[in-house]
Amino acid sequence: MAATNHLIVARMDSPVALIPQLAAHLVAAGGKRLRPLLTLAAARLCGHEGVRHVALAACVEFIHTATLLHDDVVDESALRRGRPSANAMFGNQPSVLVGDFLFARAFQLMVEDGNLDVLRILSGAAATIAEGEVLQLVTQNDLGTTEAQYLQVVEGKTAALFAAAAEVGAVVAARPAEDQAALREYGRSLGVAFQLVDDALDYSAEQAVLGKTVGDDFREGKITLPVLLALADANGPERAFWARTLERREQTDGDMAEAQHLLARHDAVGRTIARARDYGAVAVATLDRFPDGELRRALADTVTFAVERAH
Repeated sequence: MAATNHLIVARMDSPVALIPQLAAHLVAAGGKRLRPLLTLAAARLCGHEGVRHVALAACVEFIHTATLLHDDVVDESALRRGRPSANAMFGNQPSVLVGDFLFARAFQLMVEDGNLDVLRILSGAAATIAEGEVLQLVTQNDLGTTEAQYLQVVEGKTAALFAAAAEVGAVVAARPAEDQAALREYGRSLGVAFQLVDDALDYSAEQAVLGKTVGDDFREGKITLPVLLALADANGPERAFWARTLERREQTDGDMAEAQHLLARHDAVGRTIARARDYGAVAVATLDRFPDGELRRALADTVTFAVERAH
């Protein structure tokens, strides 16, 4: 991970001073580095003894960071990882353009690796992430959104990169297709679980814990699983509340508290966390084909961390 971090800093460099300045702001904010850790751990789990996985882990982080920069502009987010977001500090235009730069750096790293399977997996994930974000934009403020559509958004904007990050670890180790598929499913299920918990925390966490503004999803009118579960059991006045606040975005000061009250009435947050645990169990089960040991346990523990950070 230290080698990956070193490479990230080196590849963020540019003679255009604003680029490393803005990128360093986001890197300095910390973050879990969860996605590149998946690449590093999966490669070692599969017996890779070289260093190719270091550059690919950096590539994964660049893709992730680029999407964060773009997402915060789209969502008009004020906080990222507990600090002012890049767009709040530097403005929307620099954030979008530096995000583009980081995407380009990611593709340079893919090409330098020279493996067409790696390029196929990671470039495919980048395209899928963009599709997921656009689909979320389309379904935003629409109470007619189905759970299937919601999960399609989650699979795209979050799970795709988790899946790719884990899968390329098996690819660099030249493991058979079955092992690649198992790690891809591990990453996908972990990614869905991670996003479900994120969506639950948006209505239940303290801002200091979440690292971003609590209630952003509600203010933006995003239709997430906690809302869908509460909607499914809603009476007339409750449905009218959601229509006013999420579809028409006519929100007043007490509406966030009312939303939390309605979600609690239907145990929507708890049921969302339970669903996340189900996906987490699938992720852990996919590791059964690999020999027990420190790396396998670390990947299993990552699932526990992703789900249980809700507490």
